[in-house]
Order: sequence, then C-alpha cells, then structure tokens
Amino acid sequence: MYRWTRVLSRRNRRILMVKLSIRLTNIDLKHPIMNASGVMGNSVESIVKLIKSNVSAVVTKTLTLERREGYSTPVLIPLEYGLLNAIGLANPGIDSLYEFVKIVKKHNLPVIASISGRNINEYVESTIKALDAGVDGLELNMSCPHTLDYRVDSIETIREITSSVKSICSKPIWVKLSYSRELIRETGVALESGADAVVLINTIPGMVIDIYVSKPVLSNKYGGLSGPAIHPIAIYCIYSIYREYGCEIIGAGGIVDWKTAIETIQAGARALQLATAFYMKGYGVVNEILKGIEKYMVENNINSIDELIGLAHS
Repeated sequence: MYRWTRVLSRRNRRILMVKLSIRLTNIDLKHPIMNASGVMGNSVESIVKLIKSNVSAVVTKTLTLERREGYSTPVLIPLEYGLLNAIGLANPGIDSLYEFVKIVKKHNLPVIASISGRNINEYVESTIKALDAGVDGLELNMSCPHTLDYRVDSIETIREITSSVKSICSKPIWVKLSYSRELIRETGVALESGADAVVLINTIPGMVIDIYVSKPVLSNKYGGLSGPAIHPIAIYCIYSIYREYGCEIIGAGGIVDWKTAIETIQAGARALQLATAFYMKGYGVVNEILKGIEKYMVENNINSIDELIGLAHS
C-alpha cells in the first residue's frame, strides 16, 4: 500500500512516499495488520465482515482434525484491562477450511490456517488437508493455555511437531508461542526445526472469581488473558526473541491503537495480529491503526515499515 503525502521538512516542502506493504515469510501483504486466530467466526457473514475490516491476511480459528464443541458458557469475561476466555478450542473441524479459503480467496487475501492437535499425527493430517484447501501458510498453535489435550508442554514436542509438519509442507510455517521461562529455547528449537516465523504471544493463564458466590466465573475455572493487560509482557517477549535470533516475528498481545502497534514493530515484529482490539473498538480499528502509523511515519520522515522493525534495538 503506497500513499503520497505532502509534508513540511525543515528545509523545504516535498512529497514523501509512505510504504506500508511488507513481505512476511515470502507472503506479500498490503500492510502489517491481520487478525489473530479466534477472531474469525464460522459463518460467511462473520468472515466477510472481517475481510471488510481491511486486514492484510486472514488467520482462521484454530482448527482441529475433528469438530470440537468447546466448553459450556460462560466462556468469555470482559475486563477493564482486556478479556479472559476459555472457549475450549471450539471449531468446526479442519474440513471447514475448504469453504473458508474459497470465501477469502475471492477477495484476493492470503489465508493462514491455524491448526492444533493432540499428537503429531493430528498435526500432520490437518496440515495435509490445509494444503489441499489452498492455504498460503500454517500457524501451529502450540500454546493454548486452557485446553490441556491440545497444549504442547515440552521443547522436544515442539521440535517433533514442527519438523514433522515441515517435512510435508512447502508453505511458510509460523509457530505460535506464549510467555514461558523457556521461551528463548522454545523459539530456537522451533526455528531449528523449520519454522519460518514465530507468533508472539498467545494469551496467558488467568482466573476471575465471583466473590458473591465464591466460585470462578468461567465454566472451565481458568482461561487465557488477552488485551492491554498482557501488552508489556508481549513487548518483552518480542524484544527478547528479536535480540536473540533476529527472526521474523508476528506480534500479538494488547495491540489496540497505533502507539501499541508501533511499539510492537519497534520491539522486533514484522507484522501484527489483532484480537481483543476488535472486541474493544469494532472492525474499524484496522484502518484507525493504519492511519496512525502512516501519520507517525510522515511526521518522522520514515518511508517504509521496514525502517521501523527492531528500531528499539539500535
């Protein structure tokens, strides 16, 4: 995406070309903002609404080999500082991906399939179906904090799943991780095993208790915390991983405006994923953030998003 904007420099007035487009793991994006997994619904209407929000790529709900009903309500709690959810990986199953891809491709957008499994075989089977459906990339969700059967809990498992998927997949592979004391090692293993990028960070565990009935509010008792509350943690993780590996990172976690977007990019993210921002501000939030980024770039004489990536490390 290119926009020509007249800006006043210190010495003269000139035309500045602002380039918002990026290349991420060999996928061309018109700008850095996409949705995070979980935002896209199951209906055609919800998918089209997301596409119309002007995301640069569509990331599916995390899909499992078979359909999952997820947990009973309540599964989502709005908080002053974000959201707490325990959906339980509710999804229509990997076979639904064929219809999802058809819809998104009509709008000429890349599709990233987020997948999860209880074992390596399920990841491999889902990968085969995703590739057959025509996706542009895979996001391996290895860090769901509230669905234990689908949570990867060892570095060796990260290695086995990533390498197994890589062995049959010619498309870019992103590994989605969250904060842990082993995050640097986990990322290193994912990269060594064939991951083209990492998505940082997934939600982190949290709980809310209703003090009047003295019970946890979520049916699952605990869930994943997202939104502004985890943003400083996300920045720490992204900064640490970029400093260690200089790899391609998709930043997520509390990005709700242009300032948190630019902060995430300067920490080392090449692209961004929004989730709670859609809940807080509606589908217009993508264009709102893009306008803010563009204005910042013009005011600071920055031509390209690439000039901002990892700038906090200089």
